[in-house]
Amino acid sequence: MVEFDPVSGPGRGVPTIWGGVPQRNKNFTGRESQLTELRRRIASDEGEVTAVLPHALQGLGGVGKTHLAIEYAYRYQAHYDLIWWIPADQPVLVRSTLASLAPRLGLSEGGLLRIDDSVAAVLEALRRGTPYRRWLLIFDNADQPELIRGLMPHGPGHVLVTSRNRRWQSIVDTIEVDVFDRRESLEFLHRRVPGIAEVDANSLAEALGDLPLALEQAGALQFETGMDVREYLQLLKDASSKLLAENPPADYSRPVAAAWSLSVAQLREQAPFALELLRRCAFFGPEPISLEMLDRGKYTLDSDFGLSMQDRLMVSRAMRELGRYALARIDNSRKTVQVHRLVQMLIRDELLPEEQERMRDEVHALLVAADPGDSETQNRAGFENLLPHIVPSGVYASTAVRARQLIEHLIGYLYNAGDLTTALSEADRALDRWRADSGDRDPDVLVLQGIKANVLWALGRYREAYELRRGTLDAITEVLGADHEETLIILNGHGADLRARGEFRAALELDEDALPRHERVFGRDNAQTHHVVNNLALDCSLNSAYKRAFELDQDNLTNRRDMWGGDINPWVAASLAAVARDQRQEGHYLKARESAEYAYRVFEELVNRRELAVDHPFVLAQAKDLSVARRKAGFFREALELAEQVYERYTSSRQFGNEHPDALAAAINLGNAQRVAGDPNEAAERIEKTVNRYRDIFGADHPYTYGCHLNLALVHRQLGRVDEAERLLKDALAGLEGRVGADHHFTLTCLANLATARSAQGLVAEALEIGEKALARFGELLGPDHPHALVCATNVALDLSQTAGREEEGRRLATETSQRYRRVLGPDHPDVQAGERGERLDFDFEPPPL
Repeated sequence: MVEFDPVSGPGRGVPTIWGGVPQRNKNFTGRESQLTELRRRIASDEGEVTAVLPHALQGLGGVGKTHLAIEYAYRYQAHYDLIWWIPADQPVLVRSTLASLAPRLGLSEGGLLRIDDSVAAVLEALRRGTPYRRWLLIFDNADQPELIRGLMPHGPGHVLVTSRNRRWQSIVDTIEVDVFDRRESLEFLHRRVPGIAEVDANSLAEALGDLPLALEQAGALQFETGMDVREYLQLLKDASSKLLAENPPADYSRPVAAAWSLSVAQLREQAPFALELLRRCAFFGPEPISLEMLDRGKYTLDSDFGLSMQDRLMVSRAMRELGRYALARIDNSRKTVQVHRLVQMLIRDELLPEEQERMRDEVHALLVAADPGDSETQNRAGFENLLPHIVPSGVYASTAVRARQLIEHLIGYLYNAGDLTTALSEADRALDRWRADSGDRDPDVLVLQGIKANVLWALGRYREAYELRRGTLDAITEVLGADHEETLIILNGHGADLRARGEFRAALELDEDALPRHERVFGRDNAQTHHVVNNLALDCSLNSAYKRAFELDQDNLTNRRDMWGGDINPWVAASLAAVARDQRQEGHYLKARESAEYAYRVFEELVNRRELAVDHPFVLAQAKDLSVARRKAGFFREALELAEQVYERYTSSRQFGNEHPDALAAAINLGNAQRVAGDPNEAAERIEKTVNRYRDIFGADHPYTYGCHLNLALVHRQLGRVDEAERLLKDALAGLEGRVGADHHFTLTCLANLATARSAQGLVAEALEIGEKALARFGELLGPDHPHALVCATNVALDLSQTAGREEEGRRLATETSQRYRRVLGPDHPDVQAGERGERLDFDFEPPPL
């Protein structure tokens, strides 16, 4: 007990009177914001004439409520004439401690008073503020408000309570004391264990849930024994109860295990059902548990516990008891309950193995009952409630059919939500266990391998996705049959693998065959069938059949709108984006930009509603496509601004980065935008680097690698390196003719660019021959009013005007082309104006989505 402190009260010149205040924690750290807030609230009461409201620090055992109160007393002692510490876990101690204050207040000069008389006299003196108006009474560990409230003084001074019991929140002004944030944990450990490595400190904080008492105990053990962090963590895993009961810190009255053992014992005695509920919570994760999930126990659990869950009053009472003893945090606004990981650990450890197995099975049943189902449902809240509990509960290791379906649905949700790295981690964890338990040809294993292949593909790991899915498709066809639902889903993914390999014709043939099979098995009005239609449209566009791609996507948009009830849905938004892209590829640039702007606004609304993340693949892909659409429609500056933004978003995303194929497409788009509206030197540098990365990721013989050579050739020619441009185009032309055919749009674009390069070399006759060939093929493939046909015609007219005897033919073609161009794109389009000025026009290449 500290009787006096050398700091004097303000203006008094005499020390503050202290009673019972424990010694200050020499390792106190963090909590500055809470100390400041506590002082702010208490200081706002000063000067009040009437009695002020008590203040409380409330939180779990071990979070440092007591030490926060002690620190407050020491730090702000100069504001008080009297500070008195009252252990409040037992009412009898409260009374005797209050009675011991009587001599300090000059209330026992006439002789010894009985305790009840002393308490009454002390409370009256404090109420009057005589002899001291500036007093602070701290009721530590006051867990039963109804037994303490009558012993709290009213008057000009201050009352501070520390408690685990949440019921104080409805009685006094409360500050909730939580565990440390990670920064505070690391600061604490670095002070407590000098020289501890950052990675070790972080691992220790994570394992101990940032609980101050546990961190102090672990730090003390390591500081005093030299035990390293890895050894401590292994002991925590193997013998947590024993370890947490050892070595109580000098500044704490009890070790971690004891901080809760008394509460658990009281719960066992006074509220046995609450203990049963706590035991189930111990097998979830340490994150908040949905009360709705627990409530399903009354329908799904065939046990005494499940029967008890039907009694709503009993459940409500149990929740109150868990909050009262601070064994769980009840959040009524979010309808969740949360148990600290160390409490969970200690609860589990006190159970027999067969009891643990029974509890775990019941938790698995609760998780399975909460499964939102097919990940197409977009039930974000349902899946997000489940996700933190999958690994801690061990449900991923279950062999039960519905438990495995839960894992498949959850990973499918993560994939659709764009959280690809988490999806891959969860898939790998489950697959390792399922293969060990059930073998490589188990249907659940094969289905999950198909889902994993989707994730790998979305992460841009195309080769891995192809290799995994190719073998999985063969195996699941043998095990389940060629037209089983799961086989068809994997088959659809294999089409994407073929597109990524540049096998556009093979992908088209596969999806042409797959669509009627999907319609037969799933039905036309089914999300899975809609995916096949989407992919078939992609195949058509990659094979230059843009009109059919548009028709398929337009029908798919109508069907998806009917299914999802409007445009504000990720799949509908994806179809809006697809239609806009088809319009652009068909050459309707102005209409395409309008459609792309609308699709982008829909995606922005989905982000604002938090239905999609800002770096979701759909969102970034549409931002990139809108930049292309703006550039094609002649809005060069706006296109460049968006191209810069979307490239930054790709490269700064944790799951994309510079090497992801979609990031490469964004880089190509940025280079093309820089070429027409920025710095051609910077464009050349960016495009050259990107072409090299395309070659590394897709291979030297991929159509997209050849296509990107077109862009590099453009900037080389603009910078005067005409021979290098011509060499690149010849190589690309040969490659494209071999991969996609002589009449493919990519090939014709390359051919037309080669004509421009030959013209720049002074080989006008050869350029005209190549250009006329390209123009005829463009007319047959795309029609005479497609902008690419018009670009080609503009350039052919220039070559004709330089060819003896054909000048008039060149003037007629130029006039006719200008009229068509004005009608298609308007007189203000930069390409229209450049053509009318007699300038040569360029083709660039934009890698379409796969």
